[in-house]
Amino acid sequence: MEPTAHTNPSANRRRTRPRPVAAALLSLCLLAGCAGDSPSALNPGGTGATRISGLWWLLFWIAVAVFVEVMALMTWALVFRRGSVRVRHSQPMRFVAVAGAGLPFIILVTVYGFGLRDLAALGKSPGRDAPTIEVIGHRWWWEVRYQGASGATANELHIPVGERVRVRLRTDDVLHSFWVPQLMPKMDLIAGEERQTWLEAQRAGSYRGQCAEYCGTQHAHMAFMVVAESRADFDAWVARLDAPARAPQTDAERRGQQAFVQGTCAACHSIRGTGAQGKVGPDLSNVGSRWSIGAGAVPNDPGHLGGWIANSQTVKPGNYMPPQPVNADQLPDLIAYLRSLK
Repeated sequence: MEPTAHTNPSANRRRTRPRPVAAALLSLCLLAGCAGDSPSALNPGGTGATRISGLWWLLFWIAVAVFVEVMALMTWALVFRRGSVRVRHSQPMRFVAVAGAGLPFIILVTVYGFGLRDLAALGKSPGRDAPTIEVIGHRWWWEVRYQGASGATANELHIPVGERVRVRLRTDDVLHSFWVPQLMPKMDLIAGEERQTWLEAQRAGSYRGQCAEYCGTQHAHMAFMVVAESRADFDAWVARLDAPARAPQTDAERRGQQAFVQGTCAACHSIRGTGAQGKVGPDLSNVGSRWSIGAGAVPNDPGHLGGWIANSQTVKPGNYMPPQPVNADQLPDLIAYLRSLK
């Protein structure tokens, strides 16, 4: 006679019992996406994202209404229609025609109409006098230029509040996608083409953007910031892009400038008003005021800046900047100089 395998009931209960730790972690992950400062299209800061948000909520509440209706009909069928209730042959067909074809047709046509309306509004070009910004995607950073200004900046756009700004987009290498969730939908950057979109912020503040198309190893670290400010501050920002970078004020800054211009940094980077005129990497004329280092890779503070200069591959592996042969006694002066460029 074959021996009978015995199972442990408590072990079965342990296997089937929900894991509280996993459930808690899942709940935290879901709640993290609801943060008030998250760059979400459902937290709009501009007219474009407001339209997208309105269309999303319309679809959401339609889905809620359909779900409630289906659950109510299922409950009615299971609870109240038990027994020998006679149904005329024409009743089911009429119900299917109305609830299964008529109502979905009305809902789809309505949603389609709202979608066409919003699509036309989002595709409307700004006026001729609108400020124009050119954005060029690189692996893995954003070059930003302003119409009428000779200088450039990186990973940061400034726009005037309450005005529609034209944004011309192109890529210098692979496919990228320009996306500011709180202001506007995505726009792909395709090699050999110039695309166009627009930004309009309804309130002052900073809005994080992101490359939304996988473009290689450091795709996640290809972020940028849109700063919406008053028209006076915007005009002053553009004017500074035509002026030379801030001159060194201390001995440490002067030594840092000399180390930058005479070292390998000047081969790839430029600083207005100096002998550094490299075109491979970002313009560093105002690097000290930027919100991050490496397009969102790390904060812009002295410690991270020093680590980036010495060996950026430890911070953002795969980027095109090789480790720099900077002497230990020169590094603090170089950091002081770059931090002064605002």
